Order: sequence, then structure tokens, then C-alpha cells
Amino acid sequence: MLVQAKSILTTDQVREIRALLENAPWADGKVTAGLQSAMAKNNRQIPEDSPVAAKLQQIILPALAQDPVFNAAALPLRVYPPLFNRYDVGMGFGNHVDNAVRFIKAANMRIRTDVSATLFLSDPDEYDGGDLVIQDTYGEQRVKLAAGDMVIYPATSLHRVEPITRGSRWASFFWTQSMVKDDGQRTLLYDFDRNILEARQTLGEDHEIVLSLTATYHNLLRQWAEL
Repeated sequence: MLVQAKSILTTDQVREIRALLENAPWADGKVTAGLQSAMAKNNRQIPEDSPVAAKLQQIILPALAQDPVFNAAALPLRVYPPLFNRYDVGMGFGNHVDNAVRFIKAANMRIRTDVSATLFLSDPDEYDGGDLVIQDTYGEQRVKLAAGDMVIYPATSLHRVEPITRGSRWASFFWTQSMVKDDGQRTLLYDFDRNILEARQTLGEDHEIVLSLTATYHNLLRQWAEL
């Protein structure tokens, strides 16, 4: 399931994040890559343990917690602290699959990476190239969103970032361990959730059909969720 979430960040939040990134210490992005990914990766990244990264995470994590699309699509149990990267001219990231398990140093714990997310911090007119290309059941999907928008997709997906030919592409990226690890089940629940919202708008909050659909949704979630 590939889902686009609009306006995760406000214009002011994007501006604040970019101002912090302007003077941040950028390092070789290979530091967070696995063996296979490192061979394909060519970008710059903010060190995970830098004070700037902590400030940026304090902006993004509350925004994620409040976003209904992210919560409905990812059904988050644990979220890896967001990371930050940039691709300048000539940089890209070849086809790869994200590591299945990540270690959160600050929390001294591991998470399973069920869902990958890229939160765009540059607008499409600021750079050429840089498309996020994700392979799913319907073929290759090319994603290039407005600053503040985010794409959510299965971490099992083969994906790449096309080389930059003009400008610079800045983004935040992270992974989520979902309460429902199976992507097919998450997709059914997400579609169910969207249909419930439409039914509420059409029929009203207390309509018996809405109540029945809501009960079925939660019973499915209760059956599939791992906490």
C-alpha cells in the first residue's frame, strides 16, 4: 500500500526545519546503510546523535502523532526517530530494500521496519531528478511531493532515488513498526477506515451502519494487532 499524506508540516514548520538544516553538520549518508544499501547510496545526512537532529525530531514527531492519514495507514506501534538527508547534483540512491530491523540507541531497543516514510522538505521546482521510485504490485510508482507532504509505503518494497541533475533535494525519512505487520491486512484496515469516514459524513455519526462498520473495524484490528 502506497499512501500520500498531505501537509504533515505547515509552511512555517518547513521553514523552521530548513533554517536549522542550513547550518547543520552534514555527513556521508552511508553511515546508516546496510551492506547492500551502502553500495548504492550517495547522499549526505545529519548524524543521528546531533543536537540539530533532536530539535528537528521534536517538530516532526508531534506532527505525525496528530496526522489522521499517517495513523490510519501505518497503525504505528513504534516510530524510529526521523532522520534527515539531502541529495545534491550527481547524488542518488540505487535500488535497495530497507533493513528489516533497526536499533534505536536512545531507547536501547530494536524495532521491526514495517512501513517506510519520506517526508519532503524541498518543493519539486527546487530540483530536477530526485524522484523516489517505488516498485509495488502495480509497477513502478514515481513520487515527488510538495514540501511538508509525505509518502508512506511498505518497507519490503524495492525503491530508489533518481540522481539529481539540478538543485538539491532535502527530506526526512524514518520507519514505523506497525501494530499490524502484514501489509495486506493494513491495506484492508486503511480502506475500511476511509469508508467509515465517508459513511459518517454521508449518514451521520450515530447511524446504525456507521456503528456497525466501526465495530467491525475494531474487531479486525483487535484480531490482527500485535502489541
